[in-house]
Amino acid sequence: MDQYVLYFGFFIAAYAVIANDVIQTLGTFMASNSGVRWWLLWAFASSILAVTLVYGWYAYGGDVSYGRLSAIPLPNPMPWWYLLAPISLLIITRFGIPASTTFMILSVFSSSQLIEKMILKSVLGYSLAFVLAFALYLFITKKFESPASIRLMDKKKQRPFWLVAQWFSTGFLWSQWLIQDFANIFVFLPRQLSWVELLISLGLILLIMGYIFNVKGGRIQHIVNQKSNTQHIRSATIIDACYGLLLFFFTSLNTVPMSTTWAFIGILAGREIAISYKLKKGKLNKTYRIIVKDFAKVNIGLFVSILIAYLIQFLKA
Repeated sequence: MDQYVLYFGFFIAAYAVIANDVIQTLGTFMASNSGVRWWLLWAFASSILAVTLVYGWYAYGGDVSYGRLSAIPLPNPMPWWYLLAPISLLIITRFGIPASTTFMILSVFSSSQLIEKMILKSVLGYSLAFVLAFALYLFITKKFESPASIRLMDKKKQRPFWLVAQWFSTGFLWSQWLIQDFANIFVFLPRQLSWVELLISLGLILLIMGYIFNVKGGRIQHIVNQKSNTQHIRSATIIDACYGLLLFFFTSLNTVPMSTTWAFIGILAGREIAISYKLKKGKLNKTYRIIVKDFAKVNIGLFVSILIAYLIQFLKA
């Protein structure tokens, strides 16, 4: 029974985490490259994922989570009720709600002390992302996000530079997100994988990503599409670069897992309010409603994960 729970849990967690979190890193990339064939975008993202996964496995002695599961041992035995977490995440994902996969998946495996550390780090991530994005876009909005600047950038002599810059910024962001979220995907598997387990898990993840790219991100992609200019290459590049640098900072800070979803929503919130303040002051109330709605959605995962964690503790007893 334990082996079936491990493998089934990994499959559900891999699909749910990638489907729910893909908007954070690849959402703006897909939105601004909607005219590019999906399999080219998939091949680009898959190559970075494969390199990041294999490097982590090699550098950390088989631990593909880059040490983020070192304080979260694999339960032995693992009863069926551990599957409640990824199944709940899967249901939330199907409804298009961008939940925090870190809290949804890892909280049921973690001690109360570690959960507190994850929450504190995630709150810090949201706050820092919001403040930095708001401050940045107060300075650059008129030059980079106004309708006039968008039309000027679309001239052919300027577009190639930003096209290359976006692919580089997306690759950097994608690798930093993977380092953070591999822990959520691989928490159901042994902390040191054999090379056979590595290849099988990699193949399964690439198939899941192929489906996600084929359906263009699914319903959660709407979170990105409704924000200002996210379909524009230059705007997407700046968002990805800011988010990638923020995750790099938190990756270097410590190995405590954090909610990357909260950091992403924080960046979008700070950016959207700054743009509305500088360009669309008459629409500030609408912007506030969107921000509050997004924040409420990501907190659903936190509340559900806490309930599941308590339920599993009750079942253990």
